[in-house]
Amino acid sequence: MADDKKTDDYAIEMGDRTEPSPPPRPAQPPASPVMHHAVIPILSYCGSSILMTVTNKFVLSGTGFNLNFLLLAVQAIVCVIAIQTCKSMGFITYRDFNTDEAKKWFPISVLLIGMIYTSTKALQYLSIPVYTIFKNLTIILIAYGEVLWFGGSVTAMALFSFGLMVFSSIIAAWADIQHALGSYGSSSNEASDKISTLNAGYLWMFMNCFCTATYVLGMRKRIKLTNFKDFDTMFYNNLLTIPILLVCSIFLENWSPENININFPPAQRNNIILAMVFSGLSSVFISYTSAWCVRVTSSTTYSMVGALNKLPIALSGLIFFDAPVTFGSVSAIVVGFVSGIVYALAKIKQGSKPKSGLPTVNPTVSASSQSARDSLKS
Repeated sequence: MADDKKTDDYAIEMGDRTEPSPPPRPAQPPASPVMHHAVIPILSYCGSSILMTVTNKFVLSGTGFNLNFLLLAVQAIVCVIAIQTCKSMGFITYRDFNTDEAKKWFPISVLLIGMIYTSTKALQYLSIPVYTIFKNLTIILIAYGEVLWFGGSVTAMALFSFGLMVFSSIIAAWADIQHALGSYGSSSNEASDKISTLNAGYLWMFMNCFCTATYVLGMRKRIKLTNFKDFDTMFYNNLLTIPILLVCSIFLENWSPENININFPPAQRNNIILAMVFSGLSSVFISYTSAWCVRVTSSTTYSMVGALNKLPIALSGLIFFDAPVTFGSVSAIVVGFVSGIVYALAKIKQGSKPKSGLPTVNPTVSASSQSARDSLKS
């Protein structure tokens, strides 16, 4: 659970696992030209984001797959093993396990489980483009959450981007429903089943947006108390969720031989297991490449890359899966992509000026750079 457990100027996504955004880059000693070449870390970050989303979709799109807790447990175990191995080899550092710190962080890990579980369910029912577009709505919830808990302000451009995000989501839902009716006939049983599936996906998606916003805002408050860094957060998030996920899988999921064969068909079993393991490793890649991207570029560049990255993630669903390619779906992707760019530009512009808010409501709207990173990645 690593990435996510996600953030993008958001977060990792099942794609969605979210990690706290990297801190401002410190002064670095001279390094090789390769490490300082901005193109390489940017492409690495984008590639790892796409790879994790596609591998998760591959596992979840299997016929009748219903062992979501098992998937998340495998990812968490793989991530803990991977980062512990890296720590043992001296590649990374993070604080050792501490019972008192674990108790303080445990509520955040519980919120994380809600976020990543609803993420897998939404991705199971929806196409990658629709999932990516709807994920933008999390930004709006986080912004208004900050109004209530942190105060602040946003510009008119940021509010305009919120409108584009909502509009792109409406277009995406309309395009999906129209495609289902056009493909199967408005009165056929197949169309009814398809629309029911889409409605379930939209419900899980809205639940995921709410859970993600709650997790991000809660984590932001808790980090101030624990002073966790990126890999501290990743370590505790994954370690603390493993027992919960295993218990939920054992007692809430069907472990009968028949259901195991449904989830892991003999012809695809090895590929599915490999994809589950690889998605856990991808979360580690995302965390590292995110920090690398900020270190060799800037937080501003990283924010823009997070917004631009939504387009290739959405397109990956059209390339690797049978997501419908229609005028509506393409329009939704374009509008969603533009909304991310507008929002990133709004945050860049806001960060370059003295703090002055747009007096919209009392208190004024706020979407800080930290929560922007926690909600844009995906």
